[in-house]
Amino acid sequence: MPELPDIAAYLYALERRILGANLEAVRLGTPFLLRSVKPPLVETHGRKVARLRRIGKRIAIGLEPGYWLVLHLMIAGRLHWHKQPPKLSKRVIASFDFSTGSLSLTEAGSKKRASLHVVESEKELIGLDPGGLEVMEADLFAFKAALTAQNHTLKRALTDPHIFSGIGNAYSDEILHRAKLSPIALTSKLTPAQIQGLFEAVRLTIEEWTARFIGEAQDTFPEHVTAFREGMAVHGRYGEPCPRCGTKVQRIRYADNETNYCPTCQTGGRLLADRALSRLLREDWPRTLDELEAIKRP
Repeated sequence: MPELPDIAAYLYALERRILGANLEAVRLGTPFLLRSVKPPLVETHGRKVARLRRIGKRIAIGLEPGYWLVLHLMIAGRLHWHKQPPKLSKRVIASFDFSTGSLSLTEAGSKKRASLHVVESEKELIGLDPGGLEVMEADLFAFKAALTAQNHTLKRALTDPHIFSGIGNAYSDEILHRAKLSPIALTSKLTPAQIQGLFEAVRLTIEEWTARFIGEAQDTFPEHVTAFREGMAVHGRYGEPCPRCGTKVQRIRYADNETNYCPTCQTGGRLLADRALSRLLREDWPRTLDELEAIKRP
């Protein structure tokens, strides 16, 4: 699932291509993509793009005078830029045709989970926000309050969109490795020093990867967005050496989720695979990222 650094790069690239352009038409390859009824999608046609925003892991395209197209890419949705309007297909499920070019949405696999909402007010737009804290705009006090409001494993807390905004499976692995914390450590058991270290790790990790992706988007549209990036310390690197200590990276597999960690750096040498862990995962970890995203905001 594209996370905050990926969404930031998409927005940077889109600002250079569609800000100030007219939306000529939105073509849908499947009616199931559109999850709203009013206003009708056709009401957005012919309107000028006035602004772009990130809402959690969603991309919001603001149209004059107050309409918003809100895209959630979910696990397999990706965006692509075309000079000419592309043909719709089983894979190309939507095309947003602007006066400057076309933005297509593709979704791999048979489970089509990406979504599009059309709203016509700031209030409705905010209603789509899961409400998680924007860590890059927060101080340590606000971070601690969000982290410890409920007792969860760190992996669950970091990836829950109602607690923190824009962080998912990939960058939570990288954050926890940087902070030298176990993914199953409980938020209620963290020391003040560990909370501060985690806060700094979140900010540094997101800042570094966002800067990298925006740098790559200077001259080309982000066409190869993936959760597995060269240069990641542990995510997607099961069995490879930890770049800090050389220990082989291990993983926790639960339902459709996988978490990667270094046992030496993060868990005191312990491999996380026992019955107690299984019980903890059942109680605290949703079976899929989709399930976590779908939880209603309190």
